[in-house]
Amino acid sequence: MTEEFLQFIWKYGLFERNNLFTDSGDEIQMISLGEQNQDSGPDFLNARLKIGTTTWAGNVEIHQRSSDWYTHGHEADKAYDNVVLHVVYRHDRPVMRRGGEMLPTLVLPCDETLYGNYRELISNPGSTVCAGKLERVDALLLDCWLSSLAVERLARKSGYITEQLQQSAGNWEETFYISMARSFGFGLNSAPFEWVARSLPLTILFRHRDIPVQMEALLLGQAGFLDEGSLYPGYPEILVNEYAHLRRKYKLKPIGKHLWKFLRLRPVNFPTIRLVQFANLLQRSDGLLSQVVACQDVQELMNLFSAGVSEFWNTHYTFGKTSPFSRKKMGEGAVYSIIINTVIPFLFVYGTMNGREEFRDKALDLLNRVPPETNRVIRTWNRAGVYPVSALYSQALLQLSENYCKHRRCLSCPIGAHLITLPH
Repeated sequence: MTEEFLQFIWKYGLFERNNLFTDSGDEIQMISLGEQNQDSGPDFLNARLKIGTTTWAGNVEIHQRSSDWYTHGHEADKAYDNVVLHVVYRHDRPVMRRGGEMLPTLVLPCDETLYGNYRELISNPGSTVCAGKLERVDALLLDCWLSSLAVERLARKSGYITEQLQQSAGNWEETFYISMARSFGFGLNSAPFEWVARSLPLTILFRHRDIPVQMEALLLGQAGFLDEGSLYPGYPEILVNEYAHLRRKYKLKPIGKHLWKFLRLRPVNFPTIRLVQFANLLQRSDGLLSQVVACQDVQELMNLFSAGVSEFWNTHYTFGKTSPFSRKKMGEGAVYSIIINTVIPFLFVYGTMNGREEFRDKALDLLNRVPPETNRVIRTWNRAGVYPVSALYSQALLQLSENYCKHRRCLSCPIGAHLITLPH
């Protein structure tokens, strides 16, 4: 019986509350079990209990064994002075408070069947531990929990954006530019894309927005690709010359070409193509974040982010090899990914930090209107019979898998908690 499971039993009151007595024989009546503490200190705060003839308001500490009170050093910690009840699975030692008074101890009556249900659940070898049992979960509970997880995931992504905003001294456009660059790396090349953006301020790029070849030269040059371009005549040579001039003018320092990954990427996802598409997006926009904020629906965002490439790249994926003609416009799936992972979290943070609830609502509404993602995790949920109808639910399932299922946090998950309490 783990301490975490004992906390679960106490939190939900999953024990017989009649005929409860302390180790010294005083009857215990439960008025309020308290609120679970997620920080340091006692496990449950603000409980109300009647012990003997006295009603106590204070905290509850839970351990597997009563001797754990001393193992954890609570006898010398002022934070535990207001503990009014020590709850344990095995009572192997009397416990004293810091002042020397005896601490009332309750041996918690636990239903071993519940613990068996829990062990069975977390022992499932699959990545979706409740697969095969979800038909026993109430649809309303599932929907409410997934909606909550979608917001939880948005809040997690908000942390990165908030950190970048602080680093840019509150410059929203610059922060959005860096975040957008990172999203154009689509995971595998996200870090070098971000480094390029950090090495090349948006103010410099915007000075050359009316000259597309210079926009491309700046981004490809800062990415380290124009050393290779110097080997080929024509457009690559033009880019090399433009970059050489701009690099001297702005004292720019490129990142290393070796940082980019091409292996196992489809050619349309090569970083050379994504950099040129990013240049095209910036060249077509006048204050990208402002335009995003003004968009009213998913289709407007799709139109805004459907970036293409210049003529040379219609027949190339890299400098050295000609390929069949292709306009290489950003695919629908790629644009949806950028909307889900960058645009929507940015709107959420923008609304939160500026006190604009309408932007938070807009972010959630957009998430509910974008089609669900298709990836390995979502396919696993599909096999378990769960089919998300929008990106809001696919994002929720990703959050559930990464933060709960992967770490077997079934006791913190309403789905797991519900299944544990169900009879076989």
